[in-house]
Amino acid sequence: MTHSTLGTALITGASSGIGAVYADRLAARGYDLILVARDREKLNALARDISNRTGRSVEVLAADLLAADGLALVEQKLQQDASITLLVNNAGVGIHTPLLQSDVAAMGRMVDLNVTAPMRLVYAAAPALVARGHGAIINISSIVSISPETLNGVYGGSKAFMLAFSQSLHHELGSKGVRVQAVLPGATATDFWATGGLPVENLPTEIVMRATDLVDAALAGFDQGEVVTIPSLHQGEQWDAFEAARLAMAPNLSRDVPAPRYRAAV
Repeated sequence: MTHSTLGTALITGASSGIGAVYADRLAARGYDLILVARDREKLNALARDISNRTGRSVEVLAADLLAADGLALVEQKLQQDASITLLVNNAGVGIHTPLLQSDVAAMGRMVDLNVTAPMRLVYAAAPALVARGHGAIINISSIVSISPETLNGVYGGSKAFMLAFSQSLHHELGSKGVRVQAVLPGATATDFWATGGLPVENLPTEIVMRATDLVDAALAGFDQGEVVTIPSLHQGEQWDAFEAARLAMAPNLSRDVPAPRYRAAV
């Protein structure tokens, strides 16, 4: 195996679905890999396959990001392995049931996995990337981050965190040589849906994208320098207008007096 000049990509949730496709595509691009997920057997099988096909070095890190020791193991790897140039925060869980029909303990675990874990992994990775002056962070968000009415609100809120976090990271780290991208998938053909209780076969086929197409589009957006990539949105100008309106509003959001419409009638 040859050492990668692109460095090493660490991918969470790498054993299946979007994460496994990222592993395949990034190895083909010339990255060495560190694959993180709970299922060591699945990771080992994927690692052997990718290594045999690409000649890249593929390391397996079996860790449960909901467990303190598992999360700490991955944080330590990000802090200590100087070959890591790319973090792909892909691990996550979703649910489609309405708020009042959802178990609050399960919602707490969702926040731990979708918010706390990727936040901590960024905190572990970013200082080293900034110190070296190059690298990238890819955070998998969701279209529900800007369409929170679509699915469960805790899920939407967790993915809205990933979008806002990514935009802030780009603002802070972009000038320091560290790229940040948020990817907003729509419905994607993975076991994500079955895990949440709604098999993907129950969804209209015209809204479901293949995981391979999703990742290829996301990487095309990364190559184009996008901070936010929405693979399903054919009308890219709609996002541009949305973002332009947000940025135009920003200077007007904090004032010393309330807006006239909120002044109490005398």
